Amino acid sequence: MHPIKLILVATALIAVAGAIALGRGRSRESLNRVTDISPTRPASNAMSHFKKPEPSELKQQLTPEQFAVTQQCGTEPPFRNAYWDNKSPGLYVDVVSGEPLFSSLDKFDSGTGWPSFTRPVTGAELVEKSDRQFLMKRTEVRSGKADSHLGHVFEDGPAPTQLRYCINSASLRFVAVEKLEAEGYGAFLGPFEQAGLIKAGAIAPATAAGTASVANRETAVLAGGCFWGMEEVLRKIPGIVQTRVGYTGGTTPNPTYEQICTGRTGHAEALEIVFDPSQLSFEQLLGYFFRMHDPTTLNRQHNDIGTQYRSAIFYLSEPQAQTAQQVKAQVDQSGRYKRPIVTEITRATVFHPAEDSHQGYLIKHPNGYNCHVLRD
Repeated sequence: MHPIKLILVATALIAVAGAIALGRGRSRESLNRVTDISPTRPASNAMSHFKKPEPSELKQQLTPEQFAVTQQCGTEPPFRNAYWDNKSPGLYVDVVSGEPLFSSLDKFDSGTGWPSFTRPVTGAELVEKSDRQFLMKRTEVRSGKADSHLGHVFEDGPAPTQLRYCINSASLRFVAVEKLEAEGYGAFLGPFEQAGLIKAGAIAPATAAGTASVANRETAVLAGGCFWGMEEVLRKIPGIVQTRVGYTGGTTPNPTYEQICTGRTGHAEALEIVFDPSQLSFEQLLGYFFRMHDPTTLNRQHNDIGTQYRSAIFYLSEPQAQTAQQVKAQVDQSGRYKRPIVTEITRATVFHPAEDSHQGYLIKHPNGYNCHVLRD
């Protein structure tokens, strides 16, 4: 393991231990009061007929980590799990039963490296148990329908509940807001509409293929050198909902990072960006893009050299293509750069998400390599 990574994990564990020592378990009566004030509407009775499978069957259905966490009270590593930094709107359900448990509307960054929530959704039959492992008193949280181990609840959270539900990603399955209707969780759409995250009626009913769409999200794919630095700059821009690093524009199927580094696959290190066009237009996003890297160096960003580090806009629609051409011309004529803009504008192809170790890299490694900065 990289020395920096060891230091970061050790620091996170120390911080979590300190927070745990301060936490005190809620009583069941108190938990019920908190659940009652959740803004989410009650779930349907679809889970009422759920019957938990036998352990042998669960081992076939779940990954080894999901089984270890939910059935054996395991704990996944911080900052290296699916949902700790997930910012997309949606619902978190029990990975075993599908029971609705938590909403992204109640999710917050606790700094621990695990998904944290201020409260469960209405109807979640969470069960609390006293946990005295590790020479401290904690309150374990389990799901009501499947008796899955979820994590722990502490009284050091933010307002209005002052609670912190520290939950393992392996215990959860995330259902994006645009898929709630299709997957039978349409009763939970109301709070997302009230929060202004979607427009009323924006999500179409489920089709025969089980799909649905959301009206106020747009995706962009940009390349401008090392994707670590790109993600670190752009993820902080207001209006950006989610970022994911990966590879696109090449010919090798399912490329790996090692293959990309050879420069022979044709792929560029790229960033897939989901943004809210009501808060950030594609034109404004490109404004940030041209400010955060040097678009005049062909197949190069600072010390990173190769076609994988090229400057490129991979458009997903004709309006995006037109906007990209306009913004590129404006930047070229602005006099900001002494050399011509060489940014490639091309139709998007398959986007291959990079390995988990590269996702949010500079969040996990704050002192890691970065050659990107947002210029004035």
